Amino acid sequence: MPFSEAVRLALTSLRSSKLRSFLTVLGILIGVSSVIAVVAIIDGLDSYIASRVLELGSKSFSVQKMPDIITSANQWIEMQRRKDVTMDDVEAVRRGCDLCTEVGAMVATSRDVKYGRVRQNDVRIMGVSENFSRIGSIRDLIAGRQLIGEDVENARNSVVIGADLMDAFFGTMEPIGREITIDSRSFRVVGVAERKGSIFGESQDNFVWMPITLFRKYYGSRRSIVIQVEARSMNVFEEAQDQARVVMRVRRHLDYAEPDDFNIETGESILDLWKSATQGIYAATLLVTAISLVVGGVVVMNIMLVSVTERTAEIGVRKALGAKRRDILRQFLVEAVILAGFGGVLGVLGAMAFAAGLSSLLGGMMATEFVAPVRLWAVALAVAVSSAVGLVAGLYPASRAAALDPVAALRAE
Repeated sequence: MPFSEAVRLALTSLRSSKLRSFLTVLGILIGVSSVIAVVAIIDGLDSYIASRVLELGSKSFSVQKMPDIITSANQWIEMQRRKDVTMDDVEAVRRGCDLCTEVGAMVATSRDVKYGRVRQNDVRIMGVSENFSRIGSIRDLIAGRQLIGEDVENARNSVVIGADLMDAFFGTMEPIGREITIDSRSFRVVGVAERKGSIFGESQDNFVWMPITLFRKYYGSRRSIVIQVEARSMNVFEEAQDQARVVMRVRRHLDYAEPDDFNIETGESILDLWKSATQGIYAATLLVTAISLVVGGVVVMNIMLVSVTERTAEIGVRKALGAKRRDILRQFLVEAVILAGFGGVLGVLGAMAFAAGLSSLLGGMMATEFVAPVRLWAVALAVAVSSAVGLVAGLYPASRAAALDPVAALRAE
């Protein structure tokens, strides 16, 4: 029997049981779309994190008491025992790192900020050096000026605010020169930073920058400092980190065999931590979603077995008319592959629609563009696997149908 004839007979059989065929296809569709969607979402998150980390500046790094991400309570307790990073450390790194173009300082806390009767909660209050905005990804202003050396030297009550505060307090009014209140103290707005949006729903524009000298005057000088450093170029990026590390180790009198009691954080280290954290999740999620393909294969096998039972008499007639074992085998195998393949194609379309909808939803939540790309290799793999599942799942029912004795089959009701 020609292959085209097998396809025609298979399609005729599937059309005669539309509901059963649809339910079978649905199982494969869910499995395929799940696999493709998981790949798209993980890729989208990786790209999103990478783009946000790059915004921090590819040539910048920080020297700080504690790492950006702490993975356990024991680690947090251990980190608390470390010495604070001080302003003297900042000066030492500035003198000792000749491969660094900028060395600045930052310290932060959270407070509510008021303007008149309007209150903005949980604002990040940051005491910064005058070169803070030039380190890493340069943050321009949409109004006013940056903090300058005189502000820091004289501990002036001058602040630069984020766009969230401008929206909450001033609307269409001119913000420059107006006074906001933090802990019952007045500060004069001298600049408004450009809008950066959110990362995972957390705004990057809900902050106040003030001179670090003023911050330490009001909030105490015993807080640990974060040293912000910009290397001369990417060619000397690692060497600049080594210079900063040597300075800190010498100041803390650490022996050669002793580990650092401070952290040097870069965008690359954050990306590495993200990838190591998501690798296992990625694999586990793909495994779980792949199980749905196996379930879909079981459904295909079950349906084909039912089909063989229902069509025993038809098989007997075809064998009596001269159909060979391979003709019967081919017919049922083609039916199983068509079911699984059609489910795979619909699964691809479903995954594309799901990825697009999720991209729009997450983009709205994060107030930024989020893209979950449907990878061609994932599509090809999912369709190939679904077809293979149909082939494997149809093999036993097809073999069973092909092995039927024509006389016994003709007696079947």
